Amino acid sequence: MQYIARSTLGVLVAGCASSGSAKPDWTAREPASSATRPSAVDIEWLSVTNVYLHVGALGILIDGYVTRLAASAFVDKTMVRSRGAIRPDSAAVGRMLAMLGGRDAVQILLTGHSHFDHAFDAAVWAKLTRATVYGPRTTCLQLVAQEVPASRCTAVQGGEALSLGEGVTVRVVRWNHSGDHAVNPAQHDPTELANVPTRDPANGGLRPGLAEDFPNGGGSRAFLFTIPTPDGPVSIFFSNTGSPVDLDQPIMVDGTSYGAPIDNLRAAMRDARLTSVDLWIASGGAPLARLVLQALKPKAYLPVHWDDFFAPLEAGVATPYADPALEAMLERAGVTLVRPAQYLDRWQLDRRGVHPVANDAQKRALGISR
Repeated sequence: MQYIARSTLGVLVAGCASSGSAKPDWTAREPASSATRPSAVDIEWLSVTNVYLHVGALGILIDGYVTRLAASAFVDKTMVRSRGAIRPDSAAVGRMLAMLGGRDAVQILLTGHSHFDHAFDAAVWAKLTRATVYGPRTTCLQLVAQEVPASRCTAVQGGEALSLGEGVTVRVVRWNHSGDHAVNPAQHDPTELANVPTRDPANGGLRPGLAEDFPNGGGSRAFLFTIPTPDGPVSIFFSNTGSPVDLDQPIMVDGTSYGAPIDNLRAAMRDARLTSVDLWIASGGAPLARLVLQALKPKAYLPVHWDDFFAPLEAGVATPYADPALEAMLERAGVTLVRPAQYLDRWQLDRRGVHPVANDAQKRALGISR
């Protein structure tokens, strides 16, 4: 697989159209380094898989699920069907945006996949900011349903190299979703919406079920970032889901193959001229990590999607992070665990590694007291 180069600085691609074929031509290369580049990447965990990256004047939000749906919104624990349509909590998204710095704090919104706990608030973020949105076709259709112009969202299939500004390049890696076809096919199997979903005529909301208006969007999209600094480049791989069951099997959607996730990752690494990454931000635990570590060789690992995505944000993290099997595996591999403790935890990544940064003011503003 080869990469297609795309830039947010040029003319926007028409929304909801694919930004490339199933086997695109990846050709983007990094810009020349400059002494004026920021020396570090600011990283903030906002809960679940919501991560805010700040590089100089560039703000990148990944996923951005702030609304908290109640577990009772779904018919059962599978979350396949909901009890009715729901609108996003626009006020809660607005409060989070204000904490990040207001309307101009987010220029890029990336959606890893289109389930409700990742994409439910994407349309609100788009309306409250000028952000360009990239994600599955399903995310773009969800946005159009919520009156976001189609031109604001570009569907990515995997294999694109996006130039985001400040010298930052992200390579889109077609990935799979957690689970197993034999156990939970509605959650795991790669599924895209075929058409713009219809909002409820009474409340204007969408149905959040995984087999309703929020399927996964054809598996998922992982993101490989390369960021130049005056001291040399740093790199981040973000994957908000993944399954060890078929990581080496091609993702098939409507008869089209989008490659095996692990092969897609290797291709992105080759194109970026990387043999390892500085930080892997991920979910999936030890079974998935066992397979990915061999290809990615990360120096550090930040776990996400281990918290309760039904509980109110203001309540904070209820149970400390712990995954003994994964922690032991990382230690054996010489990978530093960046242990999250609370929502709005913050770090900086530079050539020396990942370093914690105090963020007490934002936590107090959210209402977290511990």
